[in-house]
Amino acid sequence: MAADSRLPHFRALSPAQRWDHIAQARGLSADEHASLARPGALPLPLADGMIENVIGTFELPLGVAGNFQVNGRDVLIPMAVEEPSVIAAASYMAKLAREDGGFQTASTLPLMRAQVQVIGITDPYGARIAVLQAREQIIERANSRDKVLIGLGGGCKDIEVHVFPDSPRGAMIVLHLVVDVRDAMGANTVNTMAESVAPLVEEITGGSVRLRILSNLADLRLARARVRLTPRTLATQERSGEAIIEGVLDAYTFAAIDPYRAATHNKGIMNGIDPVIVATGNDWRAVEAGAHAYASRGGHYTSLTRWEKDNSGALVGTIELPMPVGLVGGATKTHPLARLALKIMDVSSAQELGEIAAAVGLAQNLGALRALATEGIQRGHMALHARNIALVAGAVGDEVDAVAKRLAAEHDVRTDRALEVLKELRARA
Repeated sequence: MAADSRLPHFRALSPAQRWDHIAQARGLSADEHASLARPGALPLPLADGMIENVIGTFELPLGVAGNFQVNGRDVLIPMAVEEPSVIAAASYMAKLAREDGGFQTASTLPLMRAQVQVIGITDPYGARIAVLQAREQIIERANSRDKVLIGLGGGCKDIEVHVFPDSPRGAMIVLHLVVDVRDAMGANTVNTMAESVAPLVEEITGGSVRLRILSNLADLRLARARVRLTPRTLATQERSGEAIIEGVLDAYTFAAIDPYRAATHNKGIMNGIDPVIVATGNDWRAVEAGAHAYASRGGHYTSLTRWEKDNSGALVGTIELPMPVGLVGGATKTHPLARLALKIMDVSSAQELGEIAAAVGLAQNLGALRALATEGIQRGHMALHARNIALVAGAVGDEVDAVAKRLAAEHDVRTDRALEVLKELRARA
């Protein structure tokens, strides 16, 4: 059932009312509704089976980003994150983007790499050719370990051999198994395949296999997103759309040329992507590692996004990055809320999930660049952060909003000031 991603007046509702709205919009069952409505959505016995030495569970706020339209389809996007302003910024940028057609996305096949390190050889280039000549045999051996994946159309599709003739540990070659993992993240699958071909590779090369493990630089498994916004859409009462576009381009160029700025710029992109990955039970560390390695692929750490101005004067933003995510296996299947998040998003493949995450990252980046180019990053962020400071000061109930609004109006978001404001409120009451 299609859901309207626009969430008017959502902020004014209570958490329970928001959840009722989402559950109704997505047609969730009574059990699914109850799984988030009650505390402790991850039962302790289930958590005990997921990781080692369990002593409890740790919760993050789970919100929903609204207004997203991806490839013409409205998408509600669950995001698990502790930082204020992330969901608000993404939702607002998505609201602007949908006026000009929303986000367009695409992705490559879900190809992952397994690496097999071979040492103890004196003829690395000869060993490379020998391994390549045994390509079919190696692929057949790798695919013998996962008949289910083969039946789904996946499996090892090709091999590569990389030569390192002069490493500090002597000459070595590294075999890459290129594996289509379908709707899995794929770590366990490719690791198993690497283990299975190791004896054969030793036989072919006469060397010794050391590491047999996946690479998190999933540069064959890319998600891409594009957005185009006209000056009219971006204009505010204070600034023309043309001026905002020029400011965004200046801010982007700074990140493109300076790694110190690029690190913060890309962190902002991952502010949007990581909460989607966490909410769906995927491995956010793998996504982070691949993203930052990909940003350095040219020998210079740079922006994951690109911002340009087209012939009509509109702002065009694009993003491309590795997106090793899955819908099957791991926490995506065992964590009740991860399964629920995927249902709320209504995604049909791991590729679609990766594309949506990329679109959220692009929206988040636009929000940061637009803020930096106009009123500065702190104004909106600190206004939302004021609620956290009010809570730290001990505000409860209606006091939270009252203290937060006062701090934001004064542009003085500090705990000691929050304590003073709270003391005044209680004295008047």
